[in-house]
Amino acid sequence: MTAGGAFFWRGRPVPFRRGESIAAALAGIGVHAFGSDPSGAATRYFCGIGACQCCLVRVDGLAKEACLEPAEENIRVAALEDGDA
Repeated sequence: MTAGGAFFWRGRPVPFRRGESIAAALAGIGVHAFGSDPSGAATRYFCGIGACQCCLVRVDGLAKEACLEPAEENIRVAALEDGDA
């Protein structure tokens, strides 16, 4: 993999490599917990293949699975409870 850029996690820049998922980039900086879902259950990087949906985050305001969503330059990623932050 080669350099990719950076996106923003709760306002904090996160570097990523081209082809890396949001979850992998967050894990690379030590972030494994992504907040809570609407029922209060913890969201986190778990299966890595989209089967469990435990890694739901908001990407530019839309709920996405962080393990499947490719990291892209300047996107804004937030915990579900953060709303469109």
